[in-house]
Amino acid sequence: MSAEATALELDDDKFHDECGLFGIWNHAEAANVVYLGLYALQHRGQESAGIASTDGDHFQVEKAMGWVADVFSRDRLKRLPGHRAIGHVRYSTAGSSNLRNAQPITGTTAHGPVAIAHNGNLVNAEALREELEKDGAVFQSSSDTEVILHLLARSEGATLAEQLARALTRVRGAYTLLLLTQDSVIGVRDASGFRPLTLGRLDDAWVLASETCALDLMEAKVERDVEPGEILVIDKHGLTSLKPFRAAQRLQCVFEYVYFARPDSVLWGRNVHAVRKALGHQLAREYPVVADLVIAVPDSGVGAALGYSEESGLPYDMGRTFIEPQQGIRHFGVKVKLNPNREVLDGKRVVVIDDSIVRGTTSRKIVKMIRAAGAREVHVRISSPPIQWPCYYGIDTPTRRELIGSSHKVEEIQRYLGADSLGYLSLEGMLKATGSDPDHFCHACFTGQYQVGFESEELAQLKLFDS
Repeated sequence: MSAEATALELDDDKFHDECGLFGIWNHAEAANVVYLGLYALQHRGQESAGIASTDGDHFQVEKAMGWVADVFSRDRLKRLPGHRAIGHVRYSTAGSSNLRNAQPITGTTAHGPVAIAHNGNLVNAEALREELEKDGAVFQSSSDTEVILHLLARSEGATLAEQLARALTRVRGAYTLLLLTQDSVIGVRDASGFRPLTLGRLDDAWVLASETCALDLMEAKVERDVEPGEILVIDKHGLTSLKPFRAAQRLQCVFEYVYFARPDSVLWGRNVHAVRKALGHQLAREYPVVADLVIAVPDSGVGAALGYSEESGLPYDMGRTFIEPQQGIRHFGVKVKLNPNREVLDGKRVVVIDDSIVRGTTSRKIVKMIRAAGAREVHVRISSPPIQWPCYYGIDTPTRRELIGSSHKVEEIQRYLGADSLGYLSLEGMLKATGSDPDHFCHACFTGQYQVGFESEELAQLKLFDS
């Protein structure tokens, strides 16, 4: 097994990140700042990137398939004038992977042109699309974001924000939105707050970003999170906060802490790296083992491995070497290649920490590689519970049949991996490690408890169909 093949499969055998959003109001180089913000959020979507800007009169949109640094040349950024802009990096959670589904997407409402970018997934998008098509709507993409745009154009309201509030009463599921109009930037989080969105200040400019790491890159000050159920309008009058939706149970995606968010981000009041270390501490308490060293599966397993090492007293070591990819390291979030370090592993009892197991194929190959490097024992520890259900709230996940945790007991998975032991962090332990109210998190991918968007009969059919 080559290191290159392992790196590719490591990416394929993970939950894929959803999308990343970045917007700015009142900056002379708005598009350039959005480019930097998207660069910092590259880990949230690697399929396409796009930016929409306006000078108050005209809209310009540039988007293409590929990574941010490849999509936006200096000349392309020059085609995006104006003091306000929004941007999007995408991984296809709804709609196929092609340029038609790249965002932001644009349209015209009674209040003028608008560009919209979306992080999340609508569970009733197909039903709404059929209804809209019967009413004469023509769709240019298969993305559920365009459903929101059509609903917006058909809704009444004295302002675009009022139109938006009416439109969003029709949708079910998860959505974090950025909208750009001729005179405003608007940020929205659904009433349950599945996905993050943070407000920041950069001198005289206001900034909205999916994660605080994007604000840190440009030394912007973090002001606060956009609240669940909030529509935040930024225009010449400053900030206007609207809360038109009924209060709902807070359901933050716990997998943001486990895997998706960058470790240097502050998410829902906690540093992501600190939470991952706490996951590792709890994992060591729940599943200790007599061993010689702890290593991590890169990159999201590192924080948990450090925590496991601290709690257990076992030394942490790299356990593998980093090989610079052929295309260089100009991209943030570049995929490292895994090559076990024989000098470190030979003759050792090794605890290998990963954030999750999806299909199990990559974990199996990693265990095999570590043994081939001379390890005497390989003990696998996972800093989350077994994944047993797909996500319908904005993460691209396999079907339930493809999730090894849904059809196999832990002992069976251990044998499949070829490990000497296997321990998953408990659901209670994972939620405890977040340091927040356990009732404020969505954990449907672990438990099948889909709290939003499905009626009881629909949910029963869903679980039957996907079993």
